[in-house]
Amino acid sequence: MKILWLKTELLHPVDKGGKIRTYHLLKQLKSAHHITYLTLDDGSAPAEAAEQASEYCHELIRIPHVTREKFSTGFYGELALNMASSLPYAIRKYKSPAMTAAIRELVAKNDYDVIICDFLAPAVNLPRGLQCPVVLFQHNVEAAIWKRHYEVQKNTAKRIYLSWQWLKMQRFEGSICRRVDRVIAVSDADAETMQKDYRIEKVYPIPTGVDVEFFRPNAAATPAPNSLVFTGSMDWLPNEDGINYFNDEILPLIKKSIPGVTLTIVGRNPSRKLLELAQRDSSIIVTGRVDDVRPYMERAAAYIVPLRIGGGTRLKIYEAMAMEKPTISTTVGAEGLPLRDGVELLLANDPRAFADAVLKVLTDANFAAQLSKNAAQLVRQNFGWDRVSAIMAELCEAVVVDRQTAGLRASRLHVTNSALP
Repeated sequence: MKILWLKTELLHPVDKGGKIRTYHLLKQLKSAHHITYLTLDDGSAPAEAAEQASEYCHELIRIPHVTREKFSTGFYGELALNMASSLPYAIRKYKSPAMTAAIRELVAKNDYDVIICDFLAPAVNLPRGLQCPVVLFQHNVEAAIWKRHYEVQKNTAKRIYLSWQWLKMQRFEGSICRRVDRVIAVSDADAETMQKDYRIEKVYPIPTGVDVEFFRPNAAATPAPNSLVFTGSMDWLPNEDGINYFNDEILPLIKKSIPGVTLTIVGRNPSRKLLELAQRDSSIIVTGRVDDVRPYMERAAAYIVPLRIGGGTRLKIYEAMAMEKPTISTTVGAEGLPLRDGVELLLANDPRAFADAVLKVLTDANFAAQLSKNAAQLVRQNFGWDRVSAIMAELCEAVVVDRQTAGLRASRLHVTNSALP
């Protein structure tokens, strides 16, 4: 297939969940299909990111685009102006007439078999009337994320604003899902949600994957006793909310039984609040962005995913499991993953239950080892990226056949009607 892949960023550094999933899928797809990668580029990627794009695509096309830095004066100004827009802010900021023109021109000049819109945001630039099928690759149900932001927010003014963003996102997401030829979700739960909420039929899930060769236990590493780790981009609101929730409501309960427990938070762009907390509390270590998360995971006795907000699936859980780390998560944190509570991980949804689950893993070495072994076996046997990309390719090939079949039927109908007296 010839694939036109639409994105809002370059993939290097491959340092967050959405980038990781896209990078590994494209690397696998590139070996058998021709990939043109068309992306917005705000200039924030390192200089070598364009050269490294050859790892996952045959052609790279960049559209210059300006976005406001988060928490800047301009950022808050755009949030205020967005109140008058029908689009949610998280979508409106990626609107680019230049990208729309580039898509239209590329499709006119090339015989692409399919366009893949990676995440919802690039879809704001899709031209209408394209002659090749369009697949929307949904890493999350975006409206569900904003709904959960609204539900956990306590500040009245912020709740009102978040409710507007949620409803706008719901309208936009639904309209795009109904407009494209097919939607690909990253879990059965997400697929079912979109089918129900947006009244669509052609939505299909692919499983979450993990690089099982890269994420492997290091026999030479000895975990520090009573040490916890969390990995994830700290500029993603669900991660920030989850860690704040853990530090405020769960960690103090654990410390009552194990005063020496530590938490290492690994991820780019931590908030000022989190950095200040780490300065005051020596049991909390905040690394910021790192080139390789594995050394931090190797030194931990357990891995936590205390998320209350989010959608899609957590790549980080499979990474921890591939490294044989006992994992404790909320139900939201493990949403969409085919995992069994008490067999491959522990699930807990309130502070006391989560603290107890952490204490169980930290104090029962045999239980923790069996949990880790079960989880590692599951992900290694079933969720390598080669299997996931094969499913992705099959779904895209099917939509190409569907469009061709529909065109043939239309052509025959035209011929038949033309022959009528």
